Amino acid sequence: MAEVAVVTGSTRGIGFETALGLGLSGCTVIVTGRSEQAAVAAARRLGERGVDARGHHLEVTSTASVQRLADDIERDHGRLDVLVNNAGIAAEWDAPGPSWYVHPEAVRRTVETNVIGVFYMVEAMLPLLRRGDSGRIVNVSSFMGSLTLQSQADPAALVVPAYQASKAALNSLTITLSKVLADIGITVVSVDPGFVQTDFSPINRAQAPLTAAQGAEPVVAAAMRTIDAASGSFVSRDGVVPW
Repeated sequence: MAEVAVVTGSTRGIGFETALGLGLSGCTVIVTGRSEQAAVAAARRLGERGVDARGHHLEVTSTASVQRLADDIERDHGRLDVLVNNAGIAAEWDAPGPSWYVHPEAVRRTVETNVIGVFYMVEAMLPLLRRGDSGRIVNVSSFMGSLTLQSQADPAALVVPAYQASKAALNSLTITLSKVLADIGITVVSVDPGFVQTDFSPINRAQAPLTAAQGAEPVVAAAMRTIDAASGSFVSRDGVVPW
């Protein structure tokens, strides 16, 4: 029986490529996005590549939306094997106005999606993950969330406060969740996909060295346990990332 995987924010970019990688590894993949039409279209594209994919609307900041997805998974599959928390934003790039440090609205939007949304997903999906033998949770983080790398960076380095704080918080979630789940066999890993050519920010498409497919590789590897990544760790394609 094929494993069942959910990837949040998977209609394009790293999320789509992660869904493709999981599907080609034999998983039934649930593709999600804020637009149901986009999610269904992405699932159709994956199907053309030989992937068993289903498209679902999902707003990770809405407990009702998250619970509807959990209910649909329970009805259709009865369990969940892999949860990839990929949905993320850096609202500072389109903040509604100037600020001295970071616009409050950018903070709210970023933290709601990147942190609170992950809490919602974990809480709703854990009952389904517990039904399998080896559940996995992969939190797509960033090297920009590493406190060590932040403190070592040159003062002239790019600073995106709300985004960086949200990814540091996500890494903390990985640690605490791994401890809570240590006795029941569900592993939790933070993964840095690297600097990837996506539409995530105004600079990614032009300056990033990695394609979306390359960025998805360590995410898929962590989800399928084909890399050495202990539960509660933070890894990238190059190995362990410092907290």
